[in-house]
Amino acid sequence: MAAAGGVSGQIIYEQEGVYIHSSCGKVNDQDNLISGILRVLEKDAEVIVDWRPLDDTLDSSSILYAGKDSSSVVEWTQAPKERAHRGSEHQTSYEAEWDMVNTVSFKKKPHTNGDAPSHRNGKSKWSFLFSLADLKSIKQSKEGMGWSYLVFCLKDDVILPALHFHQGDSKLLIESLEKYVVLCESPQDNRTLLVNCQNKSLSQSFENLLDEPAYGLIQKIKKDPYTATMVGFSKVTNYIFDSLRGSDPSTNQRPPSEMADFLSDAIPGLKINQQEEPGFEVITRIDLGERPVVQRREPVSLEEWTKSVDSEGRLLNVENMKQRIFRGGLSHSLRKQAWKFLLGYFPWDSTKEERTQLQKQKTDEYFRMKLQWKSVSEEQEKRNSRLRDYRSLIEKDVNRTDRTNKFYEGQDNPGLILLHDILMTYCMYDFDLGYIQGMSDLLSPLLYVMENEVDAFWCFASYMDQMHQNFEEQMQGMKTQLIQLSTLLRLLDSGFCSYLESQDSGYLYFCFRWLLIRFKREFSFLDILRLWEVMWTELPCKNFHLLLCCAILESEKQQIMEKHYGFNEILKHINELSMKIDVEDILCKAEAISLQMAQCKELPQAVCEILGLQNSDVTTPDSDTGEDENVGTTCSTSAFPSNTLPILAASEAKDDSSAQTLASPNACRLTPA
Repeated sequence: MAAAGGVSGQIIYEQEGVYIHSSCGKVNDQDNLISGILRVLEKDAEVIVDWRPLDDTLDSSSILYAGKDSSSVVEWTQAPKERAHRGSEHQTSYEAEWDMVNTVSFKKKPHTNGDAPSHRNGKSKWSFLFSLADLKSIKQSKEGMGWSYLVFCLKDDVILPALHFHQGDSKLLIESLEKYVVLCESPQDNRTLLVNCQNKSLSQSFENLLDEPAYGLIQKIKKDPYTATMVGFSKVTNYIFDSLRGSDPSTNQRPPSEMADFLSDAIPGLKINQQEEPGFEVITRIDLGERPVVQRREPVSLEEWTKSVDSEGRLLNVENMKQRIFRGGLSHSLRKQAWKFLLGYFPWDSTKEERTQLQKQKTDEYFRMKLQWKSVSEEQEKRNSRLRDYRSLIEKDVNRTDRTNKFYEGQDNPGLILLHDILMTYCMYDFDLGYIQGMSDLLSPLLYVMENEVDAFWCFASYMDQMHQNFEEQMQGMKTQLIQLSTLLRLLDSGFCSYLESQDSGYLYFCFRWLLIRFKREFSFLDILRLWEVMWTELPCKNFHLLLCCAILESEKQQIMEKHYGFNEILKHINELSMKIDVEDILCKAEAISLQMAQCKELPQAVCEILGLQNSDVTTPDSDTGEDENVGTTCSTSAFPSNTLPILAASEAKDDSSAQTLASPNACRLTPA
C-alpha cells in the first residue's frame, strides 16, 4: 500500500487532523493552524514518520527530510510566547533513500514576527519526514491541557514543530512506534520518552554483524580505527553507529560510562559498570586446583557404531556412545546417521522401524509446510509484507553462504536451491521468528551432511530449538550468555578480566559472533562439523560452549596483555582469529577447564548454576584412561581464603524470580579485583 502523493511503502499509522500551530495567535485563527496528515510508513526495513499539509501535493523542493544531514534540516525551537523559524539562508541537495525524494532543496530565511515561511505561491507550506532510526526523544503534552501534542527531537538535536492532535489523541501513534523502537520514560521528565533504537527487525543488525569480511574490516580500521572496529566487527545495532557519528576516530580510549551506554543500547537490559545490586554477594577468591591434561581420541567409526546397535537397530549404550563422540567426534561417513540422534530428530532409544515411520511422517509434514509458501501467488505476496521480507532476506543470504564450499559453489547450484527452500519452509514452521540473518550459517553444515532436504530441515528445526533465544527480539539468550561468560572468565583469571575492563572491553562484546552462531565463522567448515557434534552431546557440563570461549581467550591472553592492546586492537585481534584456531587444541583446553571446575569443592554457586553442577553428581570423561567416572561436586560458598574475588552469586532464592537473577540486567556487575 502506498501513501497517496507521498512516500511509497506500507502505511503503519495514518491520522488526519494533526495540526501545526504556526504562531502564537488565537487557536481559532485559521491562518495560524495548518491542518495535516501524519503517517508512519515501512519500506525496505526502514520506518519513516511523515507529516504534510492535508491540502498539499508537494514537490521535492518543499519537503524537509530530517535526519540524513543536519545541514539540510530546518531547525525549530519554541519560545514561551512565540515560535521562530531560525537559521541563515542555506541550500543543499542530496540523494535520499526513499522513492519519493530525489533531491531536497530549500532556503531558510530568518523570521522574527512568528509567521511561517512563505512559499513560492504565496501560501504557507510546511512539511517534514524523518527516519525512525534518527529519533532521539518524544516530548508529550500534559494531561488535561486541551489537545494533546507531541514534539519530536532527533539525534542531532533538531527539534521539529509540535504536532497537535485535534481529532483523537496521540496514543495510537505511540503504540505504532513502539512496534519498532523501545520507548522509555526519562528519569528527569516524565513527559519525555527516550528512544532506545532496538529495531524490532533484528535482521539488519545481524546482517551488519555477520557480513563484514576480514579484509574489508582491516581496510576500514586503517582509515578510522575506532568506528571501524565498533561498527564493522561488533556491529549489532545501528544505534551504536549513530552514537559514534561525530566522534574523534583517533581516540583509542572511550570513557567507561560511554561504552556502557553503547552496550546497554545494543543489548537492552545488559548493564555494565553499575553499582552492585541487592541479591548478590562478593565471594572470596578460591583455588581451583590443578588443571588436568586431557587428550582427544580418534573419531567414532561406522564399524564401532554398528557394533553398538542391537538387532532392532536400537543403540545399546547411549551414554557411552555420547562419551565417545565427545572425546573424538564422528567419522564423516557416520555423521548423516548420528547427527539425527544428537539433534533429537531421532529418539536415542528408537528402533529402525520406528525411525522409518517417523521419517515418513516428518516428510509429509515438511512438504505440507513447503506447499504453504510455494502456493502463495504474486498477488497474495504483495499483501503479505512479512513473507516478502523473509523471502528477500533469504535470497540475499543464500547467495553468499559458504560459496567457497564445493557443495554450494557456482551458479544455479542445487544446494543453494535447497538452502532457500528449507529456510522459507522454516518461516512457515515458526512464523513468529521467521528468518533472521545468521540462520543460514546454522543450516548450511546440516544440509551438507544430510544431503537430504527433509532430514536437513528437521535437524535444523531441532538446532533452532536450542538457538532460538539468540535470535529473538529481546536477545535474552545473548544477554544471559555474555553475563555468564564474564562470570566464568573472572573465576579463571581475574587479572585478565581487570585488564580487559581497563580497556573498556570487560563486557566481552567481541565474543558476540562466537555465541550468536556457535563459532560458525571462526573455524573452517570441516572443523565446525567436529565442534558442533561434540557440543551436541551436552557433555561434560551445561554451557560447554562458554568454556570454549574461555579457552580461546585464555590462549590469546598473553599476546593481548604483553602487547598492551587497547580497545581497537582487541577487537581487531579477536576478529582476525577466524580460521586460525585449532579445534582439537581448544576442545582439549575447554574440557580441562570443565574438569578443573568439576573437581573443585568450593565452586561459587553462580558458577555451579551456569555449568549445571549444583547438588548433583556430574559425569565427566576420565582424562587419563578414557574410562568414565562419576565426579561428585558440592557447590559451597561457606569457606574461602581471605583474599577476595568478586564473583557474582545469587543469594538465597525466596521466590521463582530470584533463581533467575544471574540472567537479569542487574547480574553483570563485575568489579575489578
